[in-house]
Amino acid sequence: MNTKNLVLMALLIGVGAALYVVTPGMVNGMKPDFMLTMMFIGILLFPTVKETFLLSLSTGVLSGLFTTFPAGLVPNIIDKAVTGFVFLACLLILKKLASHFAVSAVLVGLGTILSGTVFLSVALFVFNANVGATFTMLFIGVVLPAVAFNVVAFAVIYPIVAKLVKRSKFNTAISQIS
Repeated sequence: MNTKNLVLMALLIGVGAALYVVTPGMVNGMKPDFMLTMMFIGILLFPTVKETFLLSLSTGVLSGLFTTFPAGLVPNIIDKAVTGFVFLACLLILKKLASHFAVSAVLVGLGTILSGTVFLSVALFVFNANVGATFTMLFIGVVLPAVAFNVVAFAVIYPIVAKLVKRSKFNTAISQIS
């Protein structure tokens, strides 16, 4: 693992954490997870198992520490690990297609749906979090709007990061395409 790449991943996670902290909660303490968007960008830049593990673990821990959802630490860690590796698998399967911006945006949307589903399932059914709302209410009230937020955030942030990475001497999946 290259130190410059670690710094870039840390910056992405730091920006995601700052966005996550300032975002207000929507339904029962749940809120759109902009750290998830930054994790996806990091995996797009560095599509390897080691980097995905590092991004997923650090994103899960920080999301869990900052969550306002009751008993949300462990569900966040599990959710980010599952989502990160499924996202990586999709990237590796769709290697040529995933380099297109639209396909990446769709993958981010689908990844957000997976993340929300895993998080809610673990929190509600494994840890029996009592939040006064059903899975369906939370899915419709938080996860679906989070998909829209994350795809829009990805559409704004990813081109900026891609342009900066291409200008720099970072060895990423983006810099190898052009």
